[in-house]
Order: sequence, then structure tokens, then C-alpha cells
Amino acid sequence: MKTESIKIDSELRGHDKAMKTARKFASYNELSGKDAMHIRLLTEETVSMVHGILEDFTGDLWLESEKTKKGLVCRICLSAEKQANKVQEAHILSVSTSGKNESARGVMGKIREIFRRSLQADSDADEEKMRCMADAWMDGGIPGADYTPSDSKYWSLQLYKKTLSGGKTEEWDELEKSIVANLADDVKVWLYPDSTMIIVEKLFS
Repeated sequence: MKTESIKIDSELRGHDKAMKTARKFASYNELSGKDAMHIRLLTEETVSMVHGILEDFTGDLWLESEKTKKGLVCRICLSAEKQANKVQEAHILSVSTSGKNESARGVMGKIREIFRRSLQADSDADEEKMRCMADAWMDGGIPGADYTPSDSKYWSLQLYKKTLSGGKTEEWDELEKSIVANLADDVKVWLYPDSTMIIVEKLFS
């Protein structure tokens, strides 16, 4: 099952429609109580991530479900095309009092920053810089030795968790405090030549 695509922007227009769709999605898939609440929370976190992300940002959000041998897999998907022109970095940074990009705190903050920068990458050099930044933050979440620039490019929360498992580092503390990291079974950030997609997955068995 796949819902209609909902337009959302950096001013959170589309938020109410997204939440209404999440409630209908849960009902259609016969999810109730805590399960339905988890779908709503994950949708809320995904939508909220784009608040102020870029000037004139618009993206498409939808939910989809798939029955598998392990159970019902629900996905909250957010996709956006790369912008033709870079948005003024100074304008974005001026939102924070320090002049630094303070949004890159916590797991979702870092995912948000990769998402934002990938939408601005308008050359191979820019994209490589963005990828190096992603590697520095999220090194453990990138597929193993077979990962090359020519392959499908994505970062996975599940792989990231495995690299930090058992460690009491700052990154592990961020995971423990993250709603998404605690509720979702995986979050993948897919980098395509013309767009970027975030997929939040939740398995109900």
C-alpha cells in the first residue's frame, strides 16, 4: 500500500496533511495503540526535519507498506530534487546565534545536514566534499569494502548502530536520545544524481 504524495516545505506547509495521512495509513494497515503512535511519531520527526532546511525547499513525502516473511514493513519516504542554484549559506547560518550550523546535533540533525547539503551539490567537486563530510560523521553507516562512487550511494542507521554497539561514546549517547533511532528499524539516506531520498523503516512482526 502506498499513500498519495504530499508536498511539504521548509515552512512546514503540508505538515497537517502528512499527519492526517499517517493516521489513515496506520488504520489501513490495522495498526493501533502503540504501533499507530510510532508511525505518527516517526512521520512527525521526518516532517519536522525539513523546517528551515533550505530557502524555497519543497519535497515529496509518502508512506508505504509491504508484507514480508518477517512481518509488515512500513516506510516513511521523503524525496527532494537537487536545486539548480545553491542557496545562500550565510542566510542559513544566520538562523543560529553562533553563525555555525547548529542543526547538525544528534542523529537526525546529522541526517538533516547530509540531506540539506546533498540538495545543494551542483558539481562533482561539491558532491565529493559533501560525501567526505558524510563519511566523517557517519562512517560506520556506509556499506563495506564494495562501496564505490559508482555504486548506489546510501547511509544506513542500522549499519551505523552496529559500528557503535557496546560503546559509550558521544555518538552512542546521541543514539540513545534519538526518537527515530529508538523507534525505527532503519533509516537510509539515498544519494542519487538528481535527488536525495530519506527512508525511515519500521517493522511490525
